[in-house]
Amino acid sequence: MSKIKKKFDDLRLENKKALIPFITAGFPNNNICQSIINKLPSMGADIIEIGMPFSDPMAEGPIIQTSSKLSIDMGHTMMKTFEIVKDFRRIDTNTPIVLMGYYNPIYRFGTDKFLQNCRELGVDGLIIVDLPPEHDDELCINAKELGIDFIRLVTPTTNQDRLKIILNNSSGFLYYVSITGITGTKKPEIGPLKESLDFVREFTHLPIAVGFGIKTPKQVNLINEFSDAVVVGSALVNTILNALENDESDEFIINEALGFISNMKQTN
Repeated sequence: MSKIKKKFDDLRLENKKALIPFITAGFPNNNICQSIINKLPSMGADIIEIGMPFSDPMAEGPIIQTSSKLSIDMGHTMMKTFEIVKDFRRIDTNTPIVLMGYYNPIYRFGTDKFLQNCRELGVDGLIIVDLPPEHDDELCINAKELGIDFIRLVTPTTNQDRLKIILNNSSGFLYYVSITGITGTKKPEIGPLKESLDFVREFTHLPIAVGFGIKTPKQVNLINEFSDAVVVGSALVNTILNALENDESDEFIINEALGFISNMKQTN
């Protein structure tokens, strides 16, 4: 059983929902990023999603784009992302880690080398935004053979035929994109969102995590009534950006980020 499946099974037995924070690897620098990630489970994170920086993150809004650019400008590399995972695994072997990003950096790094590092260092799942099911032989099949969950995105415009294709080889959980467009730019409409998740559940027993546009504890509460998990990304990254722009200390930035996640979890 994968760590991701076990996490959702355990939460279901306790009638709880998963909180999945997203943070860009190496943002705003390696030390702050590592400190935040290492402490996220103690603030209530059930699964941690780490973004692999890329120069052209097409699904991301300006907040995540900025974090990715800052990380790259600081000299962040794929190997440094794996070093973050390795450091985290020294203190926590249970919390699932999911890497999210785009195929180009993986291809340049080497797909076999990438998957080998994922397996050896403790990555539990992958979300590759621009790698559709038609290209499962590029990464998905080999990842699953190594016990790494391959998590797909489902959107409000996904029809029944496409959903069935997406579900093929999907594992871990489904990531439901709550809005059309890019991350962090709109807020989801609860009524249509619930109807969409009800539709998706007709075709799968996989847990469904809802992400994009979730910024407040109230939204988390409302969405948790019908989802299995909530992903909080842009709002967390923006909390860090605001502190950074105010020239706050490293300790302040870390505490602000962790406090934000703790506040989200208290509603869960």
